[in-house]
Amino acid sequence: MKNHTLFFCAMWLTLVSMVGCRKSPTPVTEPRLYDSCKPYTRWWWHSAEIDTNDVRDQLIWMKEHEFGGVEIAWIYPMYCAPDTPHPDFLSEEWAKPVNYAKHIADSLGLGCDFTFGTMWPFADVDLPDGDQTRNFFDSVEIARRPLVWDHPREARIINHLDKQVFERYAAKMNKGLEKAYEGSKSGLFVDSWEVETEYLYTPGFEQTFMAEHGYDILPYLRDTQLLDMRTHEVYDHEVFYDYMHTLSGYVLREFYQPFADNATRNGCFSRSQCGGAPTDLLTAFTLVDIPETEAILYEPCFSKIAASAATLGDKDAVTAETFTCAYGWTSLRYNNFRGHSPHQGKEQIADLRLICDALFANGTNQIIWHGMPFNHLGDTTNYFYTTCQVSMHPENNLTGQQLTDFNKYMTTVATYMRRGKNYTDMAVYMPLEDAWMGGAYPEEVHKQMAWLWGQYEMRFIQTPESEKGRQPMWINEYFLNRSKMDKGELKYNDVRFRSLYVDVEYMEMSALAAIVHLAEQGLPVYLGQLPKEPGKVKHTEEYNRLLTKLQSLPTVSKDPAALNLPKPLIEGNELPDFWVRQDGEDYFVFVANPMTQTIQYPLSYEYAFTDNGSERDITVNHHGREDNMHLVFAQNQSLMLHISKDGVEQIDLNYTAPHLPTK
Repeated sequence: MKNHTLFFCAMWLTLVSMVGCRKSPTPVTEPRLYDSCKPYTRWWWHSAEIDTNDVRDQLIWMKEHEFGGVEIAWIYPMYCAPDTPHPDFLSEEWAKPVNYAKHIADSLGLGCDFTFGTMWPFADVDLPDGDQTRNFFDSVEIARRPLVWDHPREARIINHLDKQVFERYAAKMNKGLEKAYEGSKSGLFVDSWEVETEYLYTPGFEQTFMAEHGYDILPYLRDTQLLDMRTHEVYDHEVFYDYMHTLSGYVLREFYQPFADNATRNGCFSRSQCGGAPTDLLTAFTLVDIPETEAILYEPCFSKIAASAATLGDKDAVTAETFTCAYGWTSLRYNNFRGHSPHQGKEQIADLRLICDALFANGTNQIIWHGMPFNHLGDTTNYFYTTCQVSMHPENNLTGQQLTDFNKYMTTVATYMRRGKNYTDMAVYMPLEDAWMGGAYPEEVHKQMAWLWGQYEMRFIQTPESEKGRQPMWINEYFLNRSKMDKGELKYNDVRFRSLYVDVEYMEMSALAAIVHLAEQGLPVYLGQLPKEPGKVKHTEEYNRLLTKLQSLPTVSKDPAALNLPKPLIEGNELPDFWVRQDGEDYFVFVANPMTQTIQYPLSYEYAFTDNGSERDITVNHHGREDNMHLVFAQNQSLMLHISKDGVEQIDLNYTAPHLPTK
């Protein structure tokens, strides 16, 4: 297999052409997406007959409470009651209130996005045979999706590894939403990947695998003693890596790129949570118009993947599904389909502020509430079981003036976090190969989140704490191979990095070759350890030659001090999480309350009120000067700094989260 390297590179270039080449940024000739920076909310439409008077009333209510727009999500009947009258999904009767909602939203200056289907992932009650998702052993059971708009009819999940299947599905959705696409530009949304990934398969997979890797995957798929994903133990990690590599290509070119292209063709934009997808997440996030993260079912640090993709892809907004299951999760099926999230209706805004501040400090700049059920004004009959419930009922906590004030606060922060562009001083090689070679998470992680098994999800990866003051961004093989050196800096499009941080156990040879090439041209590289080649087929002689060459270069060192890098923008001990936007010569820095670094799923009720306040000393290195600052964080308070050539000033965010009723 001596030609494997050249063949792999050729296949990768073919994949790139199929998922879409990156184009040079074009001038913005229309308003930015989510230009108001006001929070949106997911608007849960339970399957029923939708009254347009209620549509109008709720949109007016949301306008009055400082929302910027909605994302309509169509779900099962309340309590999953099978006899609930409702129009068929995508029928003309179904479309009337949808079109009306878009019209009223436009008239109010609100945005109106659409989940691209009923429930998630994409499913269809009339899906043709052969179009359903499947694993290697079973093509029926894992495709079942019983709880959809047309319940009790059962839908089947589409095959996300086949572009033609997606196009057939999209054609039906586009027809149903055709009139709703008119008016202002709407976002089409796909939620996190909630498709079975163990042994995920599509016809032709083995042939693609053979072409990419040069050996037969079928013996490993057939014999779970060789490749055991079902018990979350991978006996042959090298084969699992190659399986993930091929699967990733399918996900990129057969699903995310077609999804983005479909939105563009229909005058919309694409918004996606790529979390959970068995793919190269950084690349996937760059394929869509709006990368979306999630918290706290995902760690806030996961947001840096979406933010890095936005930086590399010159995307202005990074959205986040926010507050889902904040205090934990109760099954929908609990209490005869009457399960509620803990503390639903009595959520503490101070707790929720910790979550949104953690997101802001990890690169998010647009909040999407999760969420608001469709109801009559003042009614709480409908609810969604995992939501921190935005409510029109005066006895609920997420309503009235306290909700309005909180939305205004999030808008203020988001507005600052949309000024200019993301600042960064260092690229960090993303440990994708480590994740794919790693297989399953340790068992204790499975116990914490039963739906989580594979390290490919990369939920917990962190940029290096030692380099925090440089606001490092993730980079991968794709972008390294398309970057160049310019005036001593690594340049990709308009993004510049002064150095590259590499500390991974495994690295593809093409990435290693790219780093050698860049280091030869003067790129400072921190090399924390010598990587190994992943996958089953090795190129030992060439790989070792590249490693030897890399270590010999004067711009490469295991000692960061030897790289002679400029001082980071921000220095200090125990730095809080923060995010920096550069606007011309000025910087705007959101510094999250240190308490945000301690939040985890599920959040303890009233956790924010255990904060006793804290202080930090930092040094800001800017415009040829050093400014020392003493930061004081009052209870539940985060800070905003403005750095200019004249010094550093603190901007008053003018908001304190109240203590709300608990009963």
